[in-house]
Amino acid sequence: MEIQGLIFDCDGTLADTMPLHWKAWQLITRKYELHFPEDRFYAMGGVPSRDILKMLSIEQGRELDPIQASKEKESAYLETLHLVGPIHAVVEIARANHGKLPMAVASGGTRFVIEQVLVHLGIRDLFGAVVTSEDVAKQKPAPDIFLEAARRIGIDPTKCRAYEDTDLGLTAIRAAGMEAVDVRSMAPPED
Repeated sequence: MEIQGLIFDCDGTLADTMPLHWKAWQLITRKYELHFPEDRFYAMGGVPSRDILKMLSIEQGRELDPIQASKEKESAYLETLHLVGPIHAVVEIARANHGKLPMAVASGGTRFVIEQVLVHLGIRDLFGAVVTSEDVAKQKPAPDIFLEAARRIGIDPTKCRAYEDTDLGLTAIRAAGMEAVDVRSMAPPED
């Protein structure tokens, strides 16, 4: 199959953000007295914060506004934006294909945050489209976000290769009919 388009997740794929997101989650879950272990946090990579908070509050019988709590979590994360670095092996793939193949970002994050991360890393201009959780109704592991990214760059999904760092994201890529690349097998995280 000839690949005609590339699609990248952002958090944990292009950007080394997951440890910083985890710190922000610890602040919010303490504030709202929610139990959210680290292994579950990583397993839910790609799921919007608002959806995780809604699920946790229902499971644990806690009253909270998941939208407001999600905004607080994102605000805590943005305070650490200056610490975000690239996942070099993946960013180099994007740089090497810039101008050769249409490329998009498909992230479970919010547009405001993802755009800031891409600009901070100096890679926003590599991508013809950025699709976030706000652009689709069904989130990962549903294929919707990857299908929308392919649509926005004008490439048939079956001719796209997509890069992810979570099992939920890889399931979404495969459900979209795309070639999936698990970036966790590419290179160890940089210190």
